[in-house]
Amino acid sequence: MENITKATVLDASEILSLQKLAYSSEAELYGNYDIEPLKQTVEDVEKAFETHLILKYVHNRKIVGSIRAYEKDGTCYIGKVMVHPDFQNRGIGKELVKEIEGFFADVRYELFTGSKSIKNISFYEKLGYQGYKTGKMDSEETIFLFMEKLRK
Repeated sequence: MENITKATVLDASEILSLQKLAYSSEAELYGNYDIEPLKQTVEDVEKAFETHLILKYVHNRKIVGSIRAYEKDGTCYIGKVMVHPDFQNRGIGKELVKEIEGFFADVRYELFTGSKSIKNISFYEKLGYQGYKTGKMDSEETIFLFMEKLRK
């Protein structure tokens, strides 16, 4: 059985395990294993539930995908889009993005990905996102591509 539902704080540990697995390929791409998704703790994920809507994609009672977002000043900020490596290229990421967009109506959507992450950039472009700037975060050296999608 497969479905997308709202995650709860009880899912934090499983989501963190998925996150570390899913983001290890990004760390490898950049040769930097000190990236924020790999440094987060269960407590960090639990705290995210206070401010973010977090969805999970469940397959056979196991979380194999997740996404989180929050809205501020007319913009929905989407982050931590992740799919277990064994389940990638099956449309799960697309389903997660479409589902979370549905929770936030009449807003602009924004997300970011590593500027070298060609596969991710292509994925988001297929979903209607366009890059509009590059920049760094205070917490790491990766140069990110910030992408947006305007609600029609």
